[in-house]
Amino acid sequence: MCGLSDNGFYVNCTHLHGQPVEGIEAAILDDQGAVVPDGQVGRLCIRRGWPSMFLGYLEQPEATAAKFSGGYYDSGDRVHRDADGYFWFAGRADDVINTAGHLVRPFEVESALLERPEVAASGAIAAPDDIMFEKVVAFVVLRPGVQPSTRLGVELRIAVSNRVSTYGAPRDIVFVSSLPRTKSGKIMRRLLGARYLGLPEGDLSSLED
Repeated sequence: MCGLSDNGFYVNCTHLHGQPVEGIEAAILDDQGAVVPDGQVGRLCIRRGWPSMFLGYLEQPEATAAKFSGGYYDSGDRVHRDADGYFWFAGRADDVINTAGHLVRPFEVESALLERPEVAASGAIAAPDDIMFEKVVAFVVLRPGVQPSTRLGVELRIAVSNRVSTYGAPRDIVFVSSLPRTKSGKIMRRLLGARYLGLPEGDLSSLED
């Protein structure tokens, strides 16, 4: 174990997993507030009323209300639970990647990749990392006639580093034939993350045909 986290968990920092301490009732909920089964990624929520509970944001009632729903506090972390009751960190629920203490927005990474003539589409996600807490992973669809290569991967990382930041450069680049999108055309980063981590993909009803 590494120590006690802000959310009331004893956390193993090497593998980014842990269990609630005494007095903390945790649940993994989907976006509709329903409990998700073990092995499926959802939002880590804590039952209200624990010792030293977060009470709210100063003079921001709307932001405070957004953190509490159905008797739970939404931590903003995405996790899954294994059969032994351990909660495993899978990323942040908000659209920010916290890599080594530096905040990177997936959209910035995706935009930088799309500036390259070889790239037809891109999607960026956060994945757990033993050293950096989270790392940037990019999924890239190449234009017709362009072949994936180690050299191209390096060039794409350099392009993002120059356009966004060194910390924003993807640690992994996965070349794919297409990106999962909703019927409205939005990239399903949740699904990309599940596929990268080898986790259940969950509800696919909003996936485009």
